[in-house]
Amino acid sequence: MRPIDPASLRELAADLTMELERLAELAPAIAHVRAEIRRDLEHAPLFRETLALKLHNFYGGVERILQLVAVELNGGLPSGADRHKRLLDRMAQAREGRPAIVSSATAVRLREFLGFRHIVRHLYGFELDPERLDALAMQYPDTWTAAQAEVARFIAWLRDLAVHLEQP
Repeated sequence: MRPIDPASLRELAADLTMELERLAELAPAIAHVRAEIRRDLEHAPLFRETLALKLHNFYGGVERILQLVAVELNGGLPSGADRHKRLLDRMAQAREGRPAIVSSATAVRLREFLGFRHIVRHLYGFELDPERLDALAMQYPDTWTAAQAEVARFIAWLRDLAVHLEQP
């Protein structure tokens, strides 16, 4: 972990908290869209595209959290074609004086969302596999709950470290 002052640790904690709050806004929206898919079969394909975008946004928000930590504490982001996977893998490990941001079990779950995000970016919405989308949507609540709790623990660690560094 690169040297960092207590004020910067508190700022990073605040940034991560803000991202968690944004991610929390997705949960009721995802539940609502899933309900609309079941309720309105005629328009289900359109709702599935909306659901795909929301699940895409979920992983994007999680990745922003991981990127903030990598840049602020570890000095930078991985590069190369597999940089997104490597970032997730690195942040699921204790490294350079900091604990893991997410557990290895949560990282395995998040890898599904990472792969799906790639698909959403490169296909037309009508080409998405409804079964895969539904399966991922069913995994979302547990994945979100685990990620939220683990990132919150990491934020608490950052705040505790800031207090510790200020003590003589």
